[in-house]
Amino acid sequence: MLASLLGLLRLGFATRFRVGGAYWTWRKETAFGSDPSKWPSASARRHAMLEYGKWAWSMRRRL
Repeated sequence: MLASLLGLLRLGFATRFRVGGAYWTWRKETAFGSDPSKWPSASARRHAMLEYGKWAWSMRRRL
C-alpha cells in the first residue's frame, strides 16, 4: 500500500497535481475508456489506481 501511495504521490508531483490535465485525462481514458457508463465500480477503479501507483513506483525503483 505504501508503494502505491508513493507512486501516485510521485506522479502527482510530476504533473503538479493537475488531475484534470492532459496526462491524467489520457491516463483515465486508456485505463477505463471514454464512456463513464461503461467504467467499473468506484471501488474497482480505486483498486486499479493503487495498482498503477504500485507499478509506477516499482518502475522508478528499477532505474
